[in-house]
Amino acid sequence: MIEHVEPDVDGGRFAAKRVAGDPVQVEADVFTDGHDEVRARVRHRRDGQSRWREVEMDALGNDRFATSFRVDEPGHYQFTVCGWADEARTWRRDLGKRLDAGQDIASDLEAGAQLADAASKRARGTDAEGLRAWGQRLRAVETLDDVHALDGLIELLDCYPDRSGATEYDHTVPLVVDRERAGHSAWYELFPRSASADPERPGTLADVVERLPYVAELGFDVLYLPPIHPIGVTNRKGRNNVRAGGPDDVGSPWAIGNEAGGHTAIDPALGTFDDFHALVERAQQVGIEVALDLAFQCSPDHPWVKEHPEWFRHRPDGTIAYAENPPKKYEDIYPLDFENENWPALWEALLDVVLFWIGHGVRIFRVDNPHTKPFAFWEWLIATVKEEHHDVLFLAEAFTRPKVMHRLAKLGFTQSYTYFTWRNAKWEIEEYFSELTTPPGSDYFQPNVWPNTPDILHEYLQHGGRAAFMARLVLGAMLSSNYGVYGPAFELQEHEPREPGSEEYLHSEKYEVRHWDLDRADSLRHFVARINEIRRAHPALHRNRNLRFHATDNDALVCWSKRTDTGDDVVLSVVSLDPHNQREGFIDLDLAALGVGWDEPFVVHDLLTDAKYTWHGARNFVALDPSSVPAHVFSVHRADADLDAEADLDAESRAVDAGALVDAAGAHSGDPA
Repeated sequence: MIEHVEPDVDGGRFAAKRVAGDPVQVEADVFTDGHDEVRARVRHRRDGQSRWREVEMDALGNDRFATSFRVDEPGHYQFTVCGWADEARTWRRDLGKRLDAGQDIASDLEAGAQLADAASKRARGTDAEGLRAWGQRLRAVETLDDVHALDGLIELLDCYPDRSGATEYDHTVPLVVDRERAGHSAWYELFPRSASADPERPGTLADVVERLPYVAELGFDVLYLPPIHPIGVTNRKGRNNVRAGGPDDVGSPWAIGNEAGGHTAIDPALGTFDDFHALVERAQQVGIEVALDLAFQCSPDHPWVKEHPEWFRHRPDGTIAYAENPPKKYEDIYPLDFENENWPALWEALLDVVLFWIGHGVRIFRVDNPHTKPFAFWEWLIATVKEEHHDVLFLAEAFTRPKVMHRLAKLGFTQSYTYFTWRNAKWEIEEYFSELTTPPGSDYFQPNVWPNTPDILHEYLQHGGRAAFMARLVLGAMLSSNYGVYGPAFELQEHEPREPGSEEYLHSEKYEVRHWDLDRADSLRHFVARINEIRRAHPALHRNRNLRFHATDNDALVCWSKRTDTGDDVVLSVVSLDPHNQREGFIDLDLAALGVGWDEPFVVHDLLTDAKYTWHGARNFVALDPSSVPAHVFSVHRADADLDAEADLDAESRAVDAGALVDAAGAHSGDPA
């Protein structure tokens, strides 16, 4: 019997997900009737390969087995589990019991000799000769000492088991392996039309190229641009989402299409395809990928409205229906009808849009509102794209019901937005991230957390001041291996809502051009850069399954750690959730999760302030002041460890503008090393 295989998403209906270079941990219940010894192996291969590779599974107890195999290249894989009652191991176990009981073992020795003879026929070369020799030896046993020296025989028998009666799991498990950026990324969103350094004119793609050094300095590796296509004129929105804009209003970039083109065109006000290619090329040179918004909707002026009116939903009076999410109305947008009579042509046209931008160097897409389109469409489109382009990544922007979000992830979306923005209490953070980072959800749902977006300004940021922005940044960047911010609104701490109780920004960039003073004295740019520098330097922060929370006696303090599988990198973070008052308390560490012995001292090195403290035991005191740094980000080392490996990182920490990171005195913790 082979049951409860993990990972196995919905019985093989959907693929589990991993990142290239990661181990794939497999567990299964494998058992049989009676008392025979059971063995199990994982068989795995890449799609298209005929030969299976096999890895022996280790017994965990109570019929549970586990092992792992590594996937080094992006692509589609599959694995399964096989198990069998192993006659050779059962024989060795029973022989030992009879020896201990002083029973006659003559028939057991002959049975062992026959096992060796049979295995020799499955073996080759010296192993076959060795097994035949063991058969002869067992038939010639004269002393018990000869019987006890069977290790060599057992090793050979293990190599050539009789698997004629083996059972295989009832299906193969599909596995999708993505490139590294799927598992570890830092996103920065900006509006190109607001990228101009000249307040007298809107920005262009060429201005975005000039902005790249700034984004690189901040440490982000994905630059996400909202739609760069021509914007509709009909029913164009005005500033602050005014229903009817004036002649000078620029409209929402998500109202896609006008006489200059649709989803495969660039707004002439932003530049040309040569400008776009220059942006993609220059971004790559500084270690940044350009991600585009994939918004499958049209303005009333989109060419498709005239060319393919059947692709849109119509009212009873025959007019095309604009988008609605009652009571909200989006009169500048026509939603597509994915189930119209000519739906195959529409689906192919949308696939062509994705392939078009892939042809122009784009490998990452942030998909707008995928939950409002059919599941079947996304499953088809993503699978079709990935058949030829394994490196393409899709981020689902679906702030909707949990089951819908999870279904989209199962269908193929590489990463998914989360509810992080609305998880602000300690218990909410611990509960939600425990869910995100453990199976079954973590087998297919890869979270990408954002403290703010152009659509969402949470009240915590509206009223919490500088400390709130710092705390949410550390939470997002250290809890999740994928995170992003909408900037420059984030580092400049944009916090005014359109009206009380709203999560919409006042003077939102969605409806107007903004000009940002990136050199403002109160900017968090240096703090953001330091956080991203820490993320890059510490492999423990590159994955999510290693997340462990630690208890605190103050509900305003949340504490967690991440540790690599090898144990050579450990990062421990503590954040104060109170942006207004100093908070202090004791944290009770799970020392095993840190790789620290219960009786050994260890050093925690604060990577934000460069302070070092020596702790001993699980219970330690911290105090965090929102007027300085409302967080600790510690690297953890044995007290006798050589810290030279972090010398460069430390030097950079000391070199960071002290006014940006503020003095460490307000963040005293433990005893100085």
